[in-house]
Amino acid sequence: MKFVISTQELNYLISKCINVVSQKATIPILSNLLIEAKDGELRITATDLIVGIRCFTEAKILEEGATTVPAKRLAQLVRELTAVNVEVTTNSNEVTEIVADSSRFKLHGMSKNEFPALPDLEGAVKFNVKQSELKDMLFRTAFTVSREDNRYALTGVFLQIDNGQATFVGTDGKRLARTLLPIEIDNSYKGNFIIPLKAVEEILKNLMEEGESTFYLMHDKIAVEATNCTLITKLLSGDYPDISRVIPEKSEVAIPLHREELMSLLRQVSLFTAEDNHSVRFSLSDGEIRLSANTMEVGEGKVSMPANYNGPKLDIAFNPSFFLDILRHSKEEIVTMGISDAYNPGIIIDKEMAVASSAASPLFVLMPMRLNEE
Repeated sequence: MKFVISTQELNYLISKCINVVSQKATIPILSNLLIEAKDGELRITATDLIVGIRCFTEAKILEEGATTVPAKRLAQLVRELTAVNVEVTTNSNEVTEIVADSSRFKLHGMSKNEFPALPDLEGAVKFNVKQSELKDMLFRTAFTVSREDNRYALTGVFLQIDNGQATFVGTDGKRLARTLLPIEIDNSYKGNFIIPLKAVEEILKNLMEEGESTFYLMHDKIAVEATNCTLITKLLSGDYPDISRVIPEKSEVAIPLHREELMSLLRQVSLFTAEDNHSVRFSLSDGEIRLSANTMEVGEGKVSMPANYNGPKLDIAFNPSFFLDILRHSKEEIVTMGISDAYNPGIIIDKEMAVASSAASPLFVLMPMRLNEE
């Protein structure tokens, strides 16, 4: 194998694949990248046996072939090169030589025959979606996914396809995010998929603001093709909880709030919460919402902002970090907070609405915390 490619292009290609490589690979070949030079293209593949990615670009192929090289060392080396172009040659002993101007390096690799093949996508149901829209759906849901392995089904983003609509959901049991996206697919097609968080994060890195992506659906895996890269992932097994039981059908009170102002106040008052009780009290009274935290160890913080509310005094407590996360993943200037009482979940909708309902806008659900007596 022999090819010439711009250093910048090679670095870009490797950076797209490197995060899929397992940090603690039990099989040595999984620590390597598969490099293939064929038909005027350079293809780089990485897999950890759950998530796999293949990216390609045009290159000057002088001799077709393939090999695998240690991913981490290659990535670090190419990142440091200052030459405009590199020439890469692999001999029959799987030794890859990299020439950059007057510099020469040799990396010992392994045969491509040992590298696991990526799953075949033949027979998959597919639909096209704008990269920007898919990116938005995943951005707004992935942050709520559980990081704890003891709730296995919650460690991925749930995707439900039904009646020509894709519903994306993330939850860790304390908060939930849901987005809806109409898609062009056979209306009779139905399917439920739990996509591992690692795969979702890699898909997000590959999606751009422009262009289309293609989504492939199979019973045990999904794939996303976008910007010269295809990412394939096995799905998580298990049953995802029925989220309709968590999302309140309606809220007694729906208050529009200025998102940036609320974020600033939450950051201020959260400084006065205790490590073991990260809780802020939200108090609604005529024309005002007050946020307060009071702890023996730190002291007391009270802030307020105007609110379009007229009714009896209403108190509820939320984890400020979770609330801030939701506001960071909202985009509108005004968000709507819907609450009923101190014991039922609050909902935040990324839109100004007259009544808080589970409409098509991105919707977030936040479990309340126990109110401390003032």
